[in-house]
Amino acid sequence: MKAMVLEKVVNVSREIPLKQLDIPVPEPQENQVLIKVSACGVCRTDLDEIEGRTLPSSFPIIPGHQVVGRIVKRGKSVKKFKEGERVGIGWIFSSCGKCRYCVSGDENLCDNFVATGRDANGGYAEFMVAYEDFIYKIPEFFSDAEAAPLLCAGAIGWRSLRLAKIENDKTVALYGFGASGHIVIQIVRCLYPDSDIFVFTRSKSEQDLAFKLGARWAGEITQQPPEPFDIAIDTTPVWISVLSSLKNLRKGGMLVINAIRKENRDVEQMKSIEYEKHLWMEKQIKSVANVTRRDIAEFLQIAAKIPVKPEVVKYPLSEANNAVVDLKNGTIPGAKVRIPD
Repeated sequence: MKAMVLEKVVNVSREIPLKQLDIPVPEPQENQVLIKVSACGVCRTDLDEIEGRTLPSSFPIIPGHQVVGRIVKRGKSVKKFKEGERVGIGWIFSSCGKCRYCVSGDENLCDNFVATGRDANGGYAEFMVAYEDFIYKIPEFFSDAEAAPLLCAGAIGWRSLRLAKIENDKTVALYGFGASGHIVIQIVRCLYPDSDIFVFTRSKSEQDLAFKLGARWAGEITQQPPEPFDIAIDTTPVWISVLSSLKNLRKGGMLVINAIRKENRDVEQMKSIEYEKHLWMEKQIKSVANVTRRDIAEFLQIAAKIPVKPEVVKYPLSEANNAVVDLKNGTIPGAKVRIPD
């Protein structure tokens, strides 16, 4: 099979990160399925892996954790799914199933969880294997390419809103407006219609998309919004958005940081957080650590009911490097999704 493989840490601005190789099709274990991949979202976490901010367990590795495809072979113990079914795979490839976090449904906090596309081969390939307990039936409403970003960008946006304890009429600020942000705004517009939404992004095209999707205001990250807000969700790789959001957060408001890593170049900005200016008056900060199976399963159903309509830019498998570069440059709005050649 063809696969786009990461063999080492690479600075995407200086070097092509992924190498196309022909490798054997994997064989599913007894509780796994073999999936023929039809779409795989390109996530900022993939970029973090490529550039070394979250390191793969070993090299080489096939990235990609927003995977949609059809089951072509089952392990002998698989009972929940049949061959031919369309399913999705998210960030968690597996977890221990026994620790306090797994038992309580918070397997995203398991010390021994295995990440799809980082610790186990992911969806930048023609085929991949997955455990039956960590795959999800995809609602018929969505095409393969539309469903892919729902499995991480959408589900983690849903988790962010839940952690923020959003209520109708609470003003929401979205820092960054990529794959996750443009899905979150659709959730808020439908489920919390009296909530104003402010969008902060450097990209003019993303600002235009934000207005199209119902934002009351959109501007640069350092700009002053029309008024303070109750909730901020930060999906950017930089620390300046943390400082800006805390400064503009209402008393008692919450900032949810939805990023697996922040870029190290901004470490001095991180140190510049001041108690009185940024944290006083019972402001709260919460981080998002991946997503649980509940988040993905729940959100897929919610997304179909709304319905969410992701903006998708498609890249053939052989052009996965272009997708990664476009993601880093942040000039093309919407979700990047790789499809078969």
